[in-house]
Amino acid sequence: MSATVYALPSIVVFVTAAVLIVVGALGVLAVRNPVHAALSLILTLFGVAVAFIAQSADFLAAVQVIVYAGAIVVIFLFVIMFLGVGRSRHDHVEPLVGQRPLAALGVAVTVGGLIALLASSHWVTGATSASGSSLVKGTGNVRQLGTAVFTTYLYAFEATAALLVIAVIGAVVLARRERVTEEAE
Repeated sequence: MSATVYALPSIVVFVTAAVLIVVGALGVLAVRNPVHAALSLILTLFGVAVAFIAQSADFLAAVQVIVYAGAIVVIFLFVIMFLGVGRSRHDHVEPLVGQRPLAALGVAVTVGGLIALLASSHWVTGATSASGSSLVKGTGNVRQLGTAVFTTYLYAFEATAALLVIAVIGAVVLARRERVTEEAE
């Protein structure tokens, strides 16, 4: 029997991912504001992405961030904001004075910085590969995954997308019905 030896960076990455996941999950359960709960869910999903990176599953980490933390949670936040869940009755009072001009300035600086970076790199994005593309040499994992998604599991992914859309529409209909009955009383 041989003992497994772990390197210190691997332990640090694992502990960091575990702390992100647990703190985010507890935040989803503990906070009362639904927007804060959705933000805690994003923290959990980023922790899972770090765990994927630690396991050299870079594609899954990218999908985790782009699809789940990016798209699904944004849909959750859109529905939460659209339905006005957790909204106070004092909408005319702005909690942070001057936040809109500062947000607009932040957006302008960010977009200007991105345009300046792209212009200085001659509008080329991405790093060039030192060894060439792995897909040219043969079928890689991404190609196999794409083939599986668009052939074998196509109907499952389409059904999942349809269920998400139906859930959002159902939530909007239920929220509008409750709001109309409250105003009638």
